[in-house]
Amino acid sequence: MRIRILWPAGQATAELPSTPTAEALWAALPIASRANTWGEEVYFDTAINVEREPDAEQVVEPGTVAFWTDGDSLALPFGPTPVSRDGECRLASACNVLGTLDQDPQVLRTVRSGDSIRVERA
Repeated sequence: MRIRILWPAGQATAELPSTPTAEALWAALPIASRANTWGEEVYFDTAINVEREPDAEQVVEPGTVAFWTDGDSLALPFGPTPVSRDGECRLASACNVLGTLDQDPQVLRTVRSGDSIRVERA
């Protein structure tokens, strides 16, 4: 499952392996939302409600595509967040890991809070 994430100043793609959360996201595409930023993380509401998977993680690598079950949102960290320690990418809480962006995650620096954001099948 390949997805494309688009915003006014750029786009990114990711390959998602088959997981319950990835399947739910795939079935709901396309999704349009408004971006929020939290430190060096972009997140946005998807209106998808799924359970936290057993292998959910809170500390991830930059460019991880994660699903924040507490907020029904996709979370795209590209650097430290307000709860990070020593420069790590620490999400607000454990998230379902869906995949990794295909390109340099620093492209997410061009997303501004309030930007329109769209996720579609690539």
